Amino acid sequence: MDPNSARELLLLVLLVKILAAASIASILGRSASFKRLLFHPEKSLRHQSIFGFVLGTALLVGVALRVVLKFPAPDLGLEGAVLAGVLYGNIAGMIAGGLAALPALAHQEILALPLLLAAGALGGFARSIAPSKDVVWHFSPFFDLNLYRWFRQRFGYPRGDWQMFFFLWLIVMESSRILLGRAFPGELFYLYSGSPLILIAICLATIASVAIPLTIWKNIRIELQLEEQGRLLMQARLDALTAQINPHFLFNTLNSIASLVRIDPETARQVIFKLSNILRRLLKKHENFTPLSEELAFVEDYLSIEVIRFGEQKLKIVKEIEDQTLPLMVPSMLLQPIVENAIRHGLSPQVEGGVISIRSCRENGRLILEVRDNGVGIAPEQLAHIYQQGIGISNVRERLRVLYGSEFTFQIDSLAEGGTSIRIAIPLLAN
Repeated sequence: MDPNSARELLLLVLLVKILAAASIASILGRSASFKRLLFHPEKSLRHQSIFGFVLGTALLVGVALRVVLKFPAPDLGLEGAVLAGVLYGNIAGMIAGGLAALPALAHQEILALPLLLAAGALGGFARSIAPSKDVVWHFSPFFDLNLYRWFRQRFGYPRGDWQMFFFLWLIVMESSRILLGRAFPGELFYLYSGSPLILIAICLATIASVAIPLTIWKNIRIELQLEEQGRLLMQARLDALTAQINPHFLFNTLNSIASLVRIDPETARQVIFKLSNILRRLLKKHENFTPLSEELAFVEDYLSIEVIRFGEQKLKIVKEIEDQTLPLMVPSMLLQPIVENAIRHGLSPQVEGGVISIRSCRENGRLILEVRDNGVGIAPEQLAHIYQQGIGISNVRERLRVLYGSEFTFQIDSLAEGGTSIRIAIPLLAN
């Protein structure tokens, strides 16, 4: 075969290899069992073993096809071992690599086992040094974006450095396979061409065969997160109807209206209007995100009724809202459960009532929201189990976790001077 034809055939093999990686990832991604395993939050030894076995079995079939059919494209042993390691840890990577190496060992390729075991272990090492486990999902098959991200974000933003490390590490792994294969002919499978451009294409195909499955599974992960967010949002709305805007609240509000009708009809009319706004907002279908201005308007209607119920002398509201934060998007039903919790558990036990403070600002590229009261505070033993005790608070934090992953903070403090502070920091999201 002449050199040009050989290069064309090798390029075809690389293309088929990338397509095979995408196909296997898509097929596995359709399995509900695999999705549960892939996105399981626990990465115990048992889960690592199961994941390594599942992915390793698929890799074993591909390597066996390469050995039997003498066509190299289905062999994704190196890439699959790396994937298993970077997604689940070194044990999963080594199990997947070990299984993938079995057909190669039967074909007298004795270096396949140590190479693929090392690839799986080093994939796990790459996972362990990532600044957060979510950063693994951001590895992109678009290499220019990785380079751009690294040069733009390498100062003070470690995720870009990890992306570049992983990018270069895959090149090193593929180069090592080529060097070992050439040094020990017949003992290791590898692709090679004397053309520098083809060698670059081989390395890029290896990177793409890792990055494309990550991208496919990341999209599935996002879909599942959106579904979970929708479920939690619906639960939040139901909680608001059954717990937050509960019959007790409605009963007291209607009693207040009945009392006001005779002595202050105008105030009674305003309370009815605000109550209708609250119920309309709760019952209508809304998006996952809403502008902060709308969220604050909803909270203001809620607080206006509470002020009338408690009395202006017993419940005071202080707002410190930066104008530039009002158009920013926040999760729907974010603040009202927190404010309601502050009134119910912080101020209601006090005969003299108290003050609710709501603050918003931009700080270090993030939106800061804080709700503070000067109520009875939270005992240390209760603070340690606060998320197990309050449905509203735990629901808010869980929705933030689903929406933002590790990119948010939710901090509850019992203040030394009395009262409680809840501080939320989320990424900026413009309307």
